[in-house]
Amino acid sequence: MPNESDRNYRRRSLWLDMLDEPLVPRSALHGDAHVDVAIVGAGLTGLWTAYSLVTARPELKVMIVERDIAGFGASGRNGGWVSAGIAGSPGRYAKRHGRDAVVRGTRVTNEAVDEVARVVAAEGIDCGFRKEGTLTVATSAPQQARVKSALASMGPSGTANADDVELSADGVAAHARVAGALGGWFTPHAAAVDPARLTRGLAAACERLGVQIVEQTPALDVRPGEVRTAMGTVRADTVLRCTESYTVQLRGHQRDYLPLTSLMIATEPLPDHVWDELGWRDGLTIKDKRHLFFYAQRTSDGRIAIGGRGAPYPLRKAMDPSREQDDGTRQRLINVIRTHFPAAADAAITHHWGGTLGVPRDWSMGVHFDAASRVGWAGGYSGHGVVAANISGRTLAQLVLGETSELTSLPWVEHHSRRWEPEPLRWMASRAIVQTLGSADRFEDRTDRTARRVRLIKRFLPPA
Repeated sequence: MPNESDRNYRRRSLWLDMLDEPLVPRSALHGDAHVDVAIVGAGLTGLWTAYSLVTARPELKVMIVERDIAGFGASGRNGGWVSAGIAGSPGRYAKRHGRDAVVRGTRVTNEAVDEVARVVAAEGIDCGFRKEGTLTVATSAPQQARVKSALASMGPSGTANADDVELSADGVAAHARVAGALGGWFTPHAAAVDPARLTRGLAAACERLGVQIVEQTPALDVRPGEVRTAMGTVRADTVLRCTESYTVQLRGHQRDYLPLTSLMIATEPLPDHVWDELGWRDGLTIKDKRHLFFYAQRTSDGRIAIGGRGAPYPLRKAMDPSREQDDGTRQRLINVIRTHFPAAADAAITHHWGGTLGVPRDWSMGVHFDAASRVGWAGGYSGHGVVAANISGRTLAQLVLGETSELTSLPWVEHHSRRWEPEPLRWMASRAIVQTLGSADRFEDRTDRTARRVRLIKRFLPPA
């Protein structure tokens, strides 16, 4: 019989709710400990780092310290997209490292999709991994212009893929029948996955390889040589912080990221005839080119799981659980289903949830390791976390082990973003972003003309 703790975890997302296993926390830390590597955070970044370390050096003693349970944060709540693409600004990366670094980075993100698939198969992780690509649709003239602009910029920026294809309306329909689609593009470098099963399965694989995971153990202080918790102190030769958006809750790091909440809903399982009418094959992920875009997948049990941005950012308690649902965003996502996937218009909505992502001031991720203090960290994925976490984890492991490779020379290694402005300026920036982008979408939907007002917030948006 599920207890209240189990029910509370399951309420956090569709993915956690669908887990077969009881969500019982692992044992907490009991007293002091000494290990080779202490990792704070049992999300995908921490787990990929631990997995990479112990597969390379089985003799290492690695401990992951987790405040809740593995997969509690964004790793168990995201859209389930294992999608290629750089988490950051190609232009900014190129300015410091050159265009070749961006080209190599793009290729590595493509390869990371298959690297996740390799580990999933090798470790027998039942997470519904299905690689069928991503369909980006344009449902208005301004969106169509953004599709063409994005595709045109990929070559000069170094982010182009030879197998990305621009699509006409008929080309879109060959992948899925999205009502109102005027065109779009398709990339094969993406897969759909159940992220909670991926995260929990990776945690189990780490434990089989000797990694110790302690849960219900909040880290109070993370410093060279030790992680201090209320249950004891973990002393380690190497300390790695893998807390992504939750980093802002650590002392001295409140302004490292803007913690934005992305919200999702899920329908009830749809009958086969609805999927036949939609023409939406299993494993295909779909998004549009609105400013507050949607992203969706067909789940392994036949639901539409769809998400989008736009949740209000509060001035105080930025990570408060009350942010994980928002009636306005929920209704907007329901309207997307009714408008663009009308065969599912009458489907019941069974789940509504949210997760927080870490946005650096320049929207560009970073992977860091200081060899002198032996402290490292990674994050700032801005919504690209499933693939970025895999790359970051493998990179951190190599940096810890003193190895050099293509991973350790990629443009996000030792990329430093300046800190966000203090409150209330960060709050004002967040509100301006959401309100302006939302009003721009409404204007474009109403007039079919490009909204110029987005220029007013350009300094806060991802730079080219």
